[in-house]
Amino acid sequence: MKDFSFEPVLAKAKTIPSSWYTDAAMLSLEQAQIFRRTWQLVAHISQLQEVGDFFTCDVAGEPIVLVRSQDGQLRGFFNVCKHRAGPVARDCGRRKSLQCFYHGWTYSLEGELLRAPEFEGVACFDQKDFALDPVRVEQWGPFLFANLDPDAPPLREYLGDIPAETAHIPLMEMGHYKRVDYYIDCNWKVYVDNYLEGYHIPTAHPGLFKEVDYKQYFVETQRYYSKQHSPIRNPNSLYRRDLPSDKEPEALYYWLFPNVMLNFYPDNLQTNVILPLGHDKTVTIFEWYVLNPDKEGWKERFADSFAFSNQVQAEDIEICEYVQRGLRSRSYDQGRFSVKRENGVHHFHGLLCEFLQEGEGVLADKSKP
Repeated sequence: MKDFSFEPVLAKAKTIPSSWYTDAAMLSLEQAQIFRRTWQLVAHISQLQEVGDFFTCDVAGEPIVLVRSQDGQLRGFFNVCKHRAGPVARDCGRRKSLQCFYHGWTYSLEGELLRAPEFEGVACFDQKDFALDPVRVEQWGPFLFANLDPDAPPLREYLGDIPAETAHIPLMEMGHYKRVDYYIDCNWKVYVDNYLEGYHIPTAHPGLFKEVDYKQYFVETQRYYSKQHSPIRNPNSLYRRDLPSDKEPEALYYWLFPNVMLNFYPDNLQTNVILPLGHDKTVTIFEWYVLNPDKEGWKERFADSFAFSNQVQAEDIEICEYVQRGLRSRSYDQGRFSVKRENGVHHFHGLLCEFLQEGEGVLADKSKP
């Protein structure tokens, strides 16, 4: 059994061991004990507007389908037929029912089994016992989150003060504008570590360093998330365009444990979802939501903003891939934290240890006869 203890005092703490980034067995633990017990950002409300709309996705290796049911409610189910485990939905679309593509078992939008073809004569078979297993789905603004753990705290506890702090931002009016997937040869935690501190900005991001007021860059941690504040200091910054002269722009970066990032800028929102593809491979899904994309000059302005973001991302990918190689070196095991700059990383590592330790207890209980 691994040691998941962690030093809560930042000044005394060490980082998690390098083996947690390089051992393939760790990812199986993380999928079971972290990703399947936390709220995962899976969809935008625009994908499930009308009754019968459905959307399929994957959460921690589990196939999921989200639907707008007949009563107008958002519902989630495991996308697994109760007959022989075929999918009851593929991709996305609109249907009056969900039908398995293997043998045609049909389910209502509320998950009840409606029809099992040619099952006459099967003993001790009651359709009521073969409903789809539900998955928790909750909404914040236009975003839909799913959680595979029926006992997890509600989404509002994870979000904490984020809804109140961003209430002035018209999220429901922002439309999806662009998606880019970045594939990175590093463990998912390397990328999250990098996101959670501005300590590397002066060295790794010379362009970004000119934009932000690094002296006032700080991280505030809460129960399940952290927030990075970054005032914009460059008077010619892209972020200052179209703002009143008396309003100072600020970029707000929220991270929601374990793998969701919400980057708020004066005129757009960028979401990042970090998904492990293996113990040393990660995909980072960037999506942009904007106001008034048809406004004169918007496309040109966004093109400039995207080019800048893409450059920063390229710099992050380069350093993360170097770090992954360094973590495999026999010369390194654990590091120390900058008290001034790395409290966000320390907070993340503490949550990792907490969930892994709790998860081991849950798994041990389930294995008892």
